[in-house]
Amino acid sequence: MLQKLEEVKKEFDASIDAVGSMPDMAQFKADYLGKKGKLNALMGGMRDLSDDDKKNFGARANEVKQEMLDAIDRRSQAIEIDAINEKLAENRMDISWTNKISDLGQQAAGLHPLTSVTRELEDIFLSMGFDILDGPHIEDEYHNFEALNIPESHPARDMQDTFWFKDGEHLLRTHTSNIQIRGMEVKKPPFKFVGPGKVFRCETLDASHEAAFHQLEGMMVGEDISVPHMIHFLRTLLSEIFKAEIKVRLRPGFFPFVEPGFELDYECMLCGGKGCSVCKQVGWVEALGCGMVHPNVLRSGGIDPDKWNGFAFGMGIDRLTMMRYHIDDVRHLHSGNLQFSEQFRAY
Repeated sequence: MLQKLEEVKKEFDASIDAVGSMPDMAQFKADYLGKKGKLNALMGGMRDLSDDDKKNFGARANEVKQEMLDAIDRRSQAIEIDAINEKLAENRMDISWTNKISDLGQQAAGLHPLTSVTRELEDIFLSMGFDILDGPHIEDEYHNFEALNIPESHPARDMQDTFWFKDGEHLLRTHTSNIQIRGMEVKKPPFKFVGPGKVFRCETLDASHEAAFHQLEGMMVGEDISVPHMIHFLRTLLSEIFKAEIKVRLRPGFFPFVEPGFELDYECMLCGGKGCSVCKQVGWVEALGCGMVHPNVLRSGGIDPDKWNGFAFGMGIDRLTMMRYHIDDVRHLHSGNLQFSEQFRAY
């Protein structure tokens, strides 16, 4: 019986590499390991063996069965990989074949204006020595509110502003400020970084507001950082992104995570300060909120506010994009309209 078992195993080993498809593999497995397979046929003869022979044969039969199963798994994986490679070879696309695109009646794609502006912002900050960080869209209450010195009574906590999940503990982040907290948790000062990304709020949609939009948050922490340092970096940013000198104004503003806080506005480039739907007829567009990082926020990030200080800011990428490309309604940016998007192929 043991000799027959080894002969079946030898026959199995000699045949398995010739199996070339998954249907054939299913039949092959049934031939050897199925109810009417060769291994089970041998197992049926165990009744005629002595107790010792049954023990020896049963142990070896189990080993052979496991060896067969392992071999079948390896061969099945190889068959699947071969099938994938064959499909890839059949559907191979030469992405360098750009000179033939027009022959196919197609046009070359381009970057969405939001992508272009975001990448340009990242390049500007990288040139100034800032790191680029990222953070999760689904956030917990601590990183989105508590660690940013936002008390429960603050309007940002109101259900009408925030998309909460049913558990009452998680939400779609309302700002990219959560990246500041997560950045401080992994970095030791001095440091400076920015974090661009999508944020979500229960907004009433109009020409300058969307429920899902994009922000860029920034932070610089070191020793003896002052408001003039902040103004320098923000002026450099705006002059680079607009490629021109623009009028700005700085006015007091309240944000729980900075003290003192400021609002930085720039003259509307669509109407030249005369008033339009984008600037809500006031001639100025809110560019960003900024200020010196609140000591409580530094403590939440594990940083000693008696030794270190810094500034933080947040800006809307959608509005910058609108000013840059003279787009009069933010909803165009999120419409998915190809006729709108194809205007920016040249950029």
